[in-house]
Amino acid sequence: MLQIMEAETIDMSAVLMQAYDMGDMINSSAEVADYLYWKIAVENSAEVRDLKAVFARKKDAFEECERFGHYHPSYHEALAAVNEIQEKLHAVEAVRRFKEAEDRLDDLLFTVSTTIAHAVSDTIKVPSNNPLPTGKGCSSGGSCSGNCG
Repeated sequence: MLQIMEAETIDMSAVLMQAYDMGDMINSSAEVADYLYWKIAVENSAEVRDLKAVFARKKDAFEECERFGHYHPSYHEALAAVNEIQEKLHAVEAVRRFKEAEDRLDDLLFTVSTTIAHAVSDTIKVPSNNPLPTGKGCSSGGSCSGNCG
């Protein structure tokens, strides 16, 4: 019994070392470099900082209206104000590029996770940040949990 436990410990140790090596490879990837570059650009942008402050105020005002639903007299105006500031924020190049880099990094991590999971079993579920993963729904032959129209 002791020999079996030692073998499992050694195997687990090797797996962990390979996982750390894979983490190092991902950290030195172009996706991570691009993500970190644009993250710093966003953090150092005075324009982004100012728009975020305005967005926070507009969002607070909207949340106050939202407590009463769209029957509140200012609900639609407050929602429009939030959407307007959000569009301005997303129009800033650094924010747009950061979001694109973030999506590419998320795709890389999802691909790695999926590859590892499916190496163990095709039935293992892998969480994703994408609320509508492609190739998994009713129209693609995937499981739709009875929610298809």
